Amino acid sequence: MSGDIRTTNPADMAAPGGHYSHAVAACGFVFVSGQLPIAADGQKLNDAPFEAQAKQVLTNVTRALAAAGSSVSKLVQVRVYVTDIASWPAFNALYAEWAGTVRPARCVVPVPELHFGFKIEVEAVAVV
Repeated sequence: MSGDIRTTNPADMAAPGGHYSHAVAACGFVFVSGQLPIAADGQKLNDAPFEAQAKQVLTNVTRALAAAGSSVSKLVQVRVYVTDIASWPAFNALYAEWAGTVRPARCVVPVPELHFGFKIEVEAVAVV
């Protein structure tokens, strides 16, 4: 495997809000930074219902994976952070529809709060 490290910040996503890249490809893997419910135009969906936030986050993960040469079908691990564990069943249903037959390793981490008052954040690892 090559030791090359390639970063990507897709044009169809809002620019990163800090000193990071949306996705980094290295050693045959793609590491997707924690994705928040921020639309491509930069609109923060912090006042949107949980389901709308979750859908935007999953869209962002999909876009970051694609820009790095991967896809949802190549996921190996997903980490989900939620501010209300009661939202887990709703997320699990949306996630199952999004992931289809793919069943990567996954965890959910209830947290007291997320940046900008968001209700969900998702990070992922996939193969290229």
